[in-house]
Amino acid sequence: MLSFFTNQIDRQKDVSHEEHTLNELEKSEGSHFPGDDYRPSDRKNWMAGLEVEKLTLNKIVWPGTHDSATNEIGIPLISRPLAECQTLSIYEQLVLGTRVLDIRVQEDRQICHGILTSYDVDVVIEDVIRFLSETHSEIIILEIRTEYGHKDPPEFETYLTDKLGEFLIQQDDNLFCKTVSEILPKRVICIWKPRESPKPSRGGLLWNSDYLKDNWIDTDLPWTKFQSNLKHLSEQQPISSRKLFYRVENTVTPQADNPIVWVKPVTDRIRKHARLFISQCVSKGCGDKLQILSTDLIEEDFVDACVGLTHARIEGKV
Repeated sequence: MLSFFTNQIDRQKDVSHEEHTLNELEKSEGSHFPGDDYRPSDRKNWMAGLEVEKLTLNKIVWPGTHDSATNEIGIPLISRPLAECQTLSIYEQLVLGTRVLDIRVQEDRQICHGILTSYDVDVVIEDVIRFLSETHSEIIILEIRTEYGHKDPPEFETYLTDKLGEFLIQQDDNLFCKTVSEILPKRVICIWKPRESPKPSRGGLLWNSDYLKDNWIDTDLPWTKFQSNLKHLSEQQPISSRKLFYRVENTVTPQADNPIVWVKPVTDRIRKHARLFISQCVSKGCGDKLQILSTDLIEEDFVDACVGLTHARIEGKV
């Protein structure tokens, strides 16, 4: 019993030390980067505000959300705090400026996070279509995967193409250097990641898992995750020569051996340092490699940071 409590105290010390390291780095080096003062006048239409004739897909820093459809997961005040990575609906996230969605499903098409569930995936699709109907130039990356430990929903590829067919951007390796105006009126890059079913074929309406990569690590230590994100990003090709999307998740994950297991207090350890991460990317020569940056509990400032760096790229400042 004594060793258990000793371990708990040591874990908290580790967390506090890593939080202090990040805070000191921000104090000493700041969180400035080209475009850090830019604020989109209309986050709902921020791509349109950057001139779609100039904005190529590989210049975009895509603001994304992690476990995007968890705003109604589990039981309020009981299991929800353990898995609620977003408090906004999918529609609200898109209006705020989110452009990459991370959706997890199980066999019956319910949204899930581990063993906890929320609503049917139809709710997600309806929110996406509502947003697309209200905007004209915004492109979305919609990643849908079968959650770990679950079976694929039957005939799900057909379901997605039937629901989103008119908006779907066909898989094309040459797409990354095209401008948004050249891609319109198509609006959705839909990446379907089944566990056992055949993955979508190249050249089809759905993109497969080869086109969205990351190097996620399972830790609740913010400096450990921050360093890992920088290391793995530095090993990627520049976006100018990349034929896939690479995601960095500015998140940490609750651990069973730590007394704090609710999502918000854990992820807040790193969430507030998104601008610092972008600044470090630029200062360490990775500014031309950052592509998708995802977060828990997305807020306006996170979107502004991503859009600001995108604007700087268009202006040739990065």
